[in-house]
Amino acid sequence: MYGTPHTVSDVMTRAVASVDRTASFKDIVRALQQHKVSALPVVDGVGRVVGMVSEADLLPKEEFRDSDPDRRTQLRRLSDLAKAGSVTAGELMTSPALAVRGEATLAQAAREMARARVKRLAVVDEDGRLEGIVSRADLLKVFLREDEDIAREVSREVVAYLFPAPDAEVRVEVDEGVVTLGGRVRDTSLVPVAARMVRAVEGVVDVRFDLDGPGTPAA
Repeated sequence: MYGTPHTVSDVMTRAVASVDRTASFKDIVRALQQHKVSALPVVDGVGRVVGMVSEADLLPKEEFRDSDPDRRTQLRRLSDLAKAGSVTAGELMTSPALAVRGEATLAQAAREMARARVKRLAVVDEDGRLEGIVSRADLLKVFLREDEDIAREVSREVVAYLFPAPDAEVRVEVDEGVVTLGGRVRDTSLVPVAARMVRAVEGVVDVRFDLDGPGTPAA
């Protein structure tokens, strides 16, 4: 799984339930319950993702089931009221679907989720056909990376590049994802660059420095 940069295809859920846009309200509820998920992709006849239907899309039917909303509520919640009267996935779904390609980086997927304020994205191929689902929880899997793996990558990709021996003597320590670079370097102006590069290594929680410059007296 590990290597930089990681992609959505590394962490996504591939066995994904979906519903056709003609699926009934009850069929959607059954599918959500059966698969223990809170949302499902909606696909057309050839498997292209056309939307997403979630529990939030279904709840207006219960909310407005026995109420007669006033005019202010009607104007403010037109979309929810429309969903309260809808009976198929095509009517209930949020469209167009928010989707990402499998080769997208985890950072790109995270930015898209944050921008759209959603918890998951459909993963599609070049033709828009469903390949999987990536969720917030999937994106956090990189933080389960072993400290030893992180240390090896930081040593190889950052330290060896910015602070090569014999001009520098830098040790890399990682504890619960927190990277500490210690030792002596010739050019301390490279420390901010090292900070950015280390933080770009997936699985890194934070980075700290215990570095001395060439003129610093030995302790």
